[in-house]
Amino acid sequence: MAIAMGVGAQAQGLKDAYKDYFSVGVAVNMRNLGNDKHVAIIKNNYNSITAENDFKPQSVQPQEGQWNFRNADAIADFCRQNGIKLRGHCLAWHSQVGQWMFQGANGGQATKEELYARMKTHITTVMQRYKDIIYCWDVVNEAVTDDANATDPLRRSQWKNIAGGDEFIRKAFEFAHEADPDALLFYNDYNAAVPAKRDKIYNMVKEMKEAGVPIDGIGMQGHFNVYEPSLEDIEAAIEKYSEIVDHIQFTELDIRLNREMGGQLNMNRQGEELTPEKKKMFEDKYTGFFEVLRRHADVIDVVTFWNVTDADSWVGVSNYPLLFDRDANPKDVYYKVVNFTPTKAEKDAADKSKKKAANKAADAKAALAQKNFKK
Repeated sequence: MAIAMGVGAQAQGLKDAYKDYFSVGVAVNMRNLGNDKHVAIIKNNYNSITAENDFKPQSVQPQEGQWNFRNADAIADFCRQNGIKLRGHCLAWHSQVGQWMFQGANGGQATKEELYARMKTHITTVMQRYKDIIYCWDVVNEAVTDDANATDPLRRSQWKNIAGGDEFIRKAFEFAHEADPDALLFYNDYNAAVPAKRDKIYNMVKEMKEAGVPIDGIGMQGHFNVYEPSLEDIEAAIEKYSEIVDHIQFTELDIRLNREMGGQLNMNRQGEELTPEKKKMFEDKYTGFFEVLRRHADVIDVVTFWNVTDADSWVGVSNYPLLFDRDANPKDVYYKVVNFTPTKAEKDAADKSKKKAANKAADAKAALAQKNFKK
């Protein structure tokens, strides 16, 4: 019976189990698309895709005017071929961006005018190339500081140094809206449920939206661990952000066994020992998190896992971070996430989520892209 239930649950897939709540996505790379088992997992479980690295600024424009769309095109074509909607990630980031972006024509630091001209060219070129399949973009990524005591909400970066403040964020969203007025535009960051950083993000986005900056939503990356953030803090952040935006997405979900969290690229990829107690913590965190998500399905568009299996996770296989193990088999927690009995509050949220047009429009765009691709 257990085997039969397991096979049935996996056959249903995450996207089918949550079809009344929100889309379920996954970050992919070229290795995934060359692995038949990974491709089967993607098609069975996910109806949204994010490129892990291949749309980032350094990847598509390593030198000014030298474009490299090979991998980005391959991922976009996989989505077109299979009718899967595609998230764009990302357009402006302090990391994985060519240093040419910040260098002036005279060899020194670029002027603000030079920076904005390059930013606009980059954003316009990339967004217009994929506007048939990409339904939303992480326009600006990780611009807010982690320093809880800082009076300046922005992290130190070359973007900020040249712009002299947050104007580069405003400009990025303006350029993105001009390039594709139909795309949903997100500010995306890690540790977005940590109260101090949450409030900085909230205040920044609120002020910008009131000033007319076209920010449609907030991307909460995820990158949690089994200890923190608490489910209470995650839920409080969803509720707070929903006061100012209509769209919230969990954009980069994984849960580590060690005590690190967030998106810092300098990290310990060694997890703690997977004891029975730690396995329970891991499963409780995932199942509890999805309970929170279902209660707020009226404001959550999509939940995206960051990588397909533990074997290719950026946080390391020993951190046990995803629903599929190193051999691409579903873990016990997969079935707990898929097989749930909704509460009344969850059903009510699901009913509200059905009324949202955003995911329907994104699915329709993917279907049209598939039709045109087959032609």
